[in-house]
Amino acid sequence: MKRDRAEAIFTALADATRRQVIRTLSEQGPATATGLAANLPVTRQAVTKHLSALAEAGLVTATRRGREKLYQISPRPLTDAVSWMADLGARWDERLAALRDHVASAKRRRG
Repeated sequence: MKRDRAEAIFTALADATRRQVIRTLSEQGPATATGLAANLPVTRQAVTKHLSALAEAGLVTATRRGREKLYQISPRPLTDAVSWMADLGARWDERLAALRDHVASAKRRRG
């Protein structure tokens, strides 16, 4: 996953309201900004701005339904982000294992 894409995804998900929007869309399926705002403590206009930020990060897509837009989650960027975090975690696990081995070896030499 490219650094800019990862940054956009994590920046978008850093906001609690945006995470709630993602959670709602993943649990309840596609919704309009009005429908999403009904379950959030923010205005429809604020939800629209949050949806715009999520769309810029590729986390949601919108389709026209009459005069409104229907938003749905786009899971691919989330999958990419999870994969990136798993890879990063694996690298840290390797480093920590090497450090643990080094410390154990040093203790054996001293002991």
